[in-house]
Amino acid sequence: MGPRHRGHCIVRLSISRPAEVVPVLVYSSRVRRAIGSDLATRLFGSEPAHALVLLRAAWPLAVGPELARRTEVIALEGSTLRIGVPDPGWRKGLLDMQAEILGSLRRVAGDLAPRRLAFKDGCAPRPADPRPAPPAAPAPQAPAAVAAAAQGIEDPEIRARFLETAARYLALDRRG
Repeated sequence: MGPRHRGHCIVRLSISRPAEVVPVLVYSSRVRRAIGSDLATRLFGSEPAHALVLLRAAWPLAVGPELARRTEVIALEGSTLRIGVPDPGWRKGLLDMQAEILGSLRRVAGDLAPRRLAFKDGCAPRPADPRPAPPAAPAPQAPAAVAAAAQGIEDPEIRARFLETAARYLALDRRG
């Protein structure tokens, strides 16, 4: 739980890393009760740009990792959070979930949470198509002198691993 002082939690947070702050805001209801319901406002201020940073970091917690991967927080316009979605089907699905999403955002962002969501079709990244990995670079070969010396290693598996390791090490030594 961290350091305690006379029944109150001592919390040290950095606004420079909002993705790390969001889980603290979500899971520290005890701290929020002690400080007040406007913890997010105290940490991020009332500046809309700061609220947007918080909401972007909170979005995956509010909608889950799969929805977050397929949507994008675009802007905060007044009390409306604009979300990019891949197509009208996604827009409809998220509209049906709007109350639940806003409740989740409210738990994280408190007074900084939006009051409504708006959606823009065709703005979110579609899931990437899996592409084959690029071909691996050819493995470096150990110099002849090292290979000849390795013949003294009786176990063939250990000898092969030794030669691989020696070749990689010597290749790094030549580059550096």
